[in-house]
Amino acid sequence: MNPTSTPLHHAAPDAPLAAATQSAWRQLAAAGALGLVMLYGVAFAESPVAHNAAHDVRHVTVKPCH
Repeated sequence: MNPTSTPLHHAAPDAPLAAATQSAWRQLAAAGALGLVMLYGVAFAESPVAHNAAHDVRHVTVKPCH
């Protein structure tokens, strides 16, 4: 080995899979959070159209709303 060269560090073979899994979980969590913010944000909106749409979704998903 040449003393001026640096040794190569190899990552574990499953490192790309772990990174992809972590990225997928983060994306799923972000999408879920955005969906909840949109659903509950619209549910308390002043616009009757937006409120009624969220209200109907709550009935369809059998969630209490009154």
